[in-house]
Amino acid sequence: MATAGSGNTASLASLIDERLPTPLYHQVYLVLRNKILSGAYAFEETLPGEQETMELFGVSRITAKRALDELAEDGFVKRERGRGTKVIYRAPTPPVEASIEGLLENILAMGLETQVDLLEFGYVKPDAEVSALLRCNPGDPVQRAIRIRRIEDEPFSHLTTYVPEDIGRTFGREDLASRPMLALLERSGIVIGRAEQTISATLADALVARTLDVQLGSPLLSIRRIVFSRDERPVEYISALYRPDRYQYRMNLTRVGEDGRRSWSMDGT
Repeated sequence: MATAGSGNTASLASLIDERLPTPLYHQVYLVLRNKILSGAYAFEETLPGEQETMELFGVSRITAKRALDELAEDGFVKRERGRGTKVIYRAPTPPVEASIEGLLENILAMGLETQVDLLEFGYVKPDAEVSALLRCNPGDPVQRAIRIRRIEDEPFSHLTTYVPEDIGRTFGREDLASRPMLALLERSGIVIGRAEQTISATLADALVARTLDVQLGSPLLSIRRIVFSRDERPVEYISALYRPDRYQYRMNLTRVGEDGRRSWSMDGT
């Protein structure tokens, strides 16, 4: 117990910092919550009690108790006197995994394998940024659609798409509610050539938090993509927000180059 405990104490205590503005109890809560979400503490597994949590993190008993109470309030654990703290959070289905390689094919496949809720559909005058990205004249309307994608009824992405009006008029609300956007673009006669994509992170605002079933301010994966036809016309701009616990990006890297000037490459070139 002493040997194992001392190792765990060092590793977990290093994950919190009393100099941070976040209260210590909430830092402990976040560490334990992440372990539950990652599966390190599985469904129906018993968490360390107040005394052990206190020792693992090097905090007071009051701090340990408050962290465990907060986990219970948020539905991750159940606390029973004499029985300890048991995980009641059941991990959802494994996260959707997408690959950078074969990007457009993977996007199309994901659209076919998931369910969609169409929240908004119509034609709007876009802001200057969207007009510039789609190379539209200022004031020209574009089709805008907002969708939530689900897998096994669990929401994992919030998608806002913009399409030039002449292309958007080739399909309607019912089409977009049942078929992937890329399939509809190709059905309209467009030959997709390439896409430019940026990946970053953001926090969930009130609207997105509600639709993705996460807490306000939760971290989200943010992906922005411009899809071009083979003749280099921008045919779609999408701003996508993903729950990181439900969606992961994967890439295969190859070490290339000569000694002293070696680097990672996605395509081995």
